[in-house]
Amino acid sequence: MERQIRIGSRESILAVRQAQIVKEELLKASPGLEIEIVTMKTTGDRILDKSLEKIGGKGLFVKELDYALLEGKIDLAVHSLKDMPMEIPEMLPILALTRREDPRDVMILEPGKKSLIPGDIIGSSSKRRTLQAGKLYPGCIFKNIRGNVQTRLQKLEQEEYNATILAAAGLRRLGMENCITRIFSIDEMIPSAGQGILAVQGRKGEKIPGIESVACPDSIWAAKAERTFVRTLDGGCTSPVAAFAKVCGNEIFLRGLYYHEAAGEYVTGSIYGDTTRGEALAEELANILKGKYE
Repeated sequence: MERQIRIGSRESILAVRQAQIVKEELLKASPGLEIEIVTMKTTGDRILDKSLEKIGGKGLFVKELDYALLEGKIDLAVHSLKDMPMEIPEMLPILALTRREDPRDVMILEPGKKSLIPGDIIGSSSKRRTLQAGKLYPGCIFKNIRGNVQTRLQKLEQEEYNATILAAAGLRRLGMENCITRIFSIDEMIPSAGQGILAVQGRKGEKIPGIESVACPDSIWAAKAERTFVRTLDGGCTSPVAAFAKVCGNEIFLRGLYYHEAAGEYVTGSIYGDTTRGEALAEELANILKGKYE
């Protein structure tokens, strides 16, 4: 009899869909597996009236799932890689990174609105997005907004927000592409490190049947470079630091954003080279951008 696998997930519709994507890949490799998705509400999901940087960062989205893994209540946890802290517990390694979905950010306008004008309110809980969108929409006002995809769309209809900015990946996984008003290019808005990639976390030393079928080599190379860039700049999950790496054969192209708090401005740059040097290239780019303010 095949082993039963319990996959932990946040309760949101998107989080459950992401867990289902991993479940489907595992079943393709090991059809006899019994897989159950176990949902739970995290601290980050419960506190919606404060910005993440004021309540402890994006690690609040993974803490409860970490405990469930350690206590043996679940066997795997599925997260958006962009929501994971830079430091991963040694006992709870990332076992696989999935093929990357669309990494770009998108804008959704309130129903009936065709375009933004000066004075309109854009809802965003991300300083990274606010900084970059501020250059694209200099006359607009940015206001904090929290909650899952459905909650934010509801706020567009019922509250004073005229637009919101979300990750394309989540909308595509939910089949909600028709909501998108504008897709920002990578040059217009550099994504959060890991955006579009799902991370599958487990317990150290445990073997999960079919887990290798979930992993994507290009995602691994890209994630290492992007997270190294952020880590080099001491950027926590709420810091306005951005990084996106694209792997093309044996080459990797990395674009990054560094925000200097004292100057109140940001700078971007890019670097490319051999894929195997991705982490070294990320460190080099981070130090070049940081050096512009030293």
